[in-house]
Amino acid sequence: MLEIHWGLPVIIYLFLGGLGAGAGVVSASVFLRSHAGDASEGAFDIARWGALIAPIPVIAGTGALVFELGSFAVGDMFRWINLFLTINLSPMSLGSWFLALFIGVSLCYAYTFLKSDAHSGDKHQAFRKMLAWVMVPLGIGVALYTGILLGAMPARPFWNSPILAMLFLISALSTGVASILLVRCVAHALGHKKADEYTGEGAQGTEESKYILAATDMLLISFEVLVVFLFIMYAHLTIGGVENAIDVILGGSLTSLFWFGFVVIGLIIPILIEMKYVLPRLLRQEHYSIPHAVELAACMLVIVGGFMLRYVVVIAGQLTGPVGI
Repeated sequence: MLEIHWGLPVIIYLFLGGLGAGAGVVSASVFLRSHAGDASEGAFDIARWGALIAPIPVIAGTGALVFELGSFAVGDMFRWINLFLTINLSPMSLGSWFLALFIGVSLCYAYTFLKSDAHSGDKHQAFRKMLAWVMVPLGIGVALYTGILLGAMPARPFWNSPILAMLFLISALSTGVASILLVRCVAHALGHKKADEYTGEGAQGTEESKYILAATDMLLISFEVLVVFLFIMYAHLTIGGVENAIDVILGGSLTSLFWFGFVVIGLIIPILIEMKYVLPRLLRQEHYSIPHAVELAACMLVIVGGFMLRYVVVIAGQLTGPVGI
């Protein structure tokens, strides 16, 4: 029987690291594409929530990873620092530096949005714009490297796929969007007036920014479904261990978790919900309005699906290896 060496701490890190990186990339991208927040109040609001969210899950996930790497025995508590003492082109080394840089930059980026009167054109605008340009490649790097790290292990056939990094990236962006929507939804539920005062936007700006996020998430989930299909097709077209390893989610022990926990709960149901409310606005220019309970449920399903993806991938890779190389 194969032994599971990487458990919940690693899974939590992969999930939270991707979510935080995704929120940061979405925030910075929206901020830059809206001409540094000048195009609309809704765009500045999206950038603000994403910036405030981004560093928190990445720091928490990195803490879980440090806990996993260190034995915490006397004289061995800081073994994880060795990751920064050797600089090379390995995924582990590059990923460690991406993490460290992302945490530092995202904290500074969040600081520029922290005050309640933060707005486009304030004294932090130039610094905020510079940090946003850095946040995009750093966030993409953090989200990508986790999939590259796993894919660089040919002895674990389930992980040995070039599609895995892209799947993790799109999932990170999708859960990042969902986290922004979720926090905004909770803020609205706690008090619509207070939320609007804090974000500096009115009801029209609120609905417009919610539509932008929901439409973006719908598009990301569509891409994610396509990448899942490519991931499975690549495995079947590859000769050897990868083709056999994919059976763990196609009739094996993790089939239900993958197809129901990730595909159905995390992809199919949320995209159907979002299509119901986004398509009328997209196709017929109707007013976008989604009940808060439905919006909250869709966001939570996307986030749960993102966690289930990491859980299945990490466990499946250990159940289907190692093999000789």
